[in-house]
Parts: sequence; C-alpha cells; structure tokens
Amino acid sequence: MRAYLYDPTGNMTVLVEGEVSAEERRTVADGLMARCPEAEQLGFLSGGREGCDIRLDMAGGEFCGNAAMCAAAHFARTHGGGDRLVTVSVSGEEKPLQVRLEQRADGFAGRVHMPLPLSVEEVRLGEHTLPLVRFAGISHLISDGILARQEAEENIRRWCAQLGADCLGVMLYDRLRGQLAPLVYVANIDTLFWENSCASGSAAVGVWLYAREGKSVSASFSEPGGVLAAECDGENLILRGSVRLKYEIE
Repeated sequence: MRAYLYDPTGNMTVLVEGEVSAEERRTVADGLMARCPEAEQLGFLSGGREGCDIRLDMAGGEFCGNAAMCAAAHFARTHGGGDRLVTVSVSGEEKPLQVRLEQRADGFAGRVHMPLPLSVEEVRLGEHTLPLVRFAGISHLISDGILARQEAEENIRRWCAQLGADCLGVMLYDRLRGQLAPLVYVANIDTLFWENSCASGSAAVGVWLYAREGKSVSASFSEPGGVLAAECDGENLILRGSVRLKYEIE
C-alpha cells in the first residue's frame, strides 16, 4: 500500500494505492488522516473497470470532483505524464467521468465533465428557503448571503438528515465578489470540513446560476485555496481547476 497527498486547488486529498479490504478501509483512512492534518478527504484507488482507466472510492462513499481530478492526475503521472484524457469511475456516481488534463510545470490543469444534477429545487429549513442541488453522490445547499458560518456549522448535520442526503455541502456564495466558502459534511464517517475548494459545490452553483438566469453560464469562484470555474449550458456541466502532487506519505 502506498499513499499520496494531492493538492487540487487547496482541497487536500489523500489517495491510497494498493489492495485494502473493505473491512480495513476505515482504520487505514483514520490513520492516514491523523498523519496528514492538512488533508480534508481520502479516497482509495483501484484498477479501472470496463471502459475506465482508474477507479476511485471515497472513504465515505461520497462523490467528489476534486478527488476525481486527483485520480486522473495520478493515472497520468504513473503512465508517462503529458496531456491526455482520463476516464475515472467514482463512488457516488454511476457514469464514469471524463477528465481532460494539460501538463503544467508543477502539475496539471484539469477539465472535468461533471454529472448533471438529479434536481434543482428550493427547500425550507427553519426560517430560510434555500436552493438545493442534488447530485447522485452529494447534495449542496446554496446560500447567497443568507447564512452565516456559525449557523451553517451548527445546523448542517441536522439538515443533512432532514434532506435525506448521504453527504451535504453548504456553499456560502457571495455573488457580487465571486467568492465561495464551502462547508461539507459526510454522514457515513461524520466528517465536517470548511474545505479550501469544492468541485461539486462549485458545479452546483454553476447549475443554480444557469437555472436562475435561463442561459448558458461560465463563472469563476474565488475559494480559500484558489479559483475553480464552472460552465453549464443545461446539457453539459464542466468544472475547471488544477491539481498537483504535494508528496508521497511515508
């Protein structure tokens, strides 16, 4: 077993390569996360299934676009590098993702064809009515200047259960400044992080903007770890970011 820390726009991700049984994964994940306090999430890599180059299973079974970009970058690194298209099978999503990578001096620029959401709706949570974007492996509430950080932290676990979500993000979005602060809760492993960036959350905001404006959207989001961009035309949802290997975990 080997483990690596990848940096996809600051959303530090541990990838584990090698055979780890389902029974051992929780113990392995807990140990590696304790050794890498800067890490925000962890996934297990395995050989690609039919039609895919590589398989990624997140520790909580959730879907993660940034981790998918990391898996694609890992495949590219270990297969000679360079510009390429990598097909990634990811937990929480039935269809494989196409990740277009362009080699850079310190890593890759990535373009991920994200899954379209199951629904875009509005939900009533206490005194707030918020947009909710549901993907197969994660749902995201979008707060355009409505929620404060403390309120989001205090309520996200309850909201996750109330909405019947396996994994819930709260995207604190400042539309005027183009800023996004992502909070993500994974119920299966009870982890809660203010993430440095969130690919699926950024994609969710892009989808919501498309639904709100009724036309194609291309938007950039300034997040604590850097900039992610989302493009949506109703039929395609594209996420653009960057990824680099930070180090192999000894």
